[in-house]
Amino acid sequence: MTFRPNKRFKKDYDKLFRKDPIGANLFLLLAELANEKGQVRLGPNPDEELSELMAARFEDPEAYQL
Repeated sequence: MTFRPNKRFKKDYDKLFRKDPIGANLFLLLAELANEKGQVRLGPNPDEELSELMAARFEDPEAYQL
């Protein structure tokens, strides 16, 4: 299942991106990882796992990604 952002998500992403680009891209990453119930399962060390996923997903985590 591919994540396809709707108008509401894009509006929230844009608003967050203006304040915190890395936070907005983390928001996007979590939305992409979420299952159909909106849940994300992470391992025992979520901070390390999220930083690895961010590095793998985004070439420039401060760039606009939508």
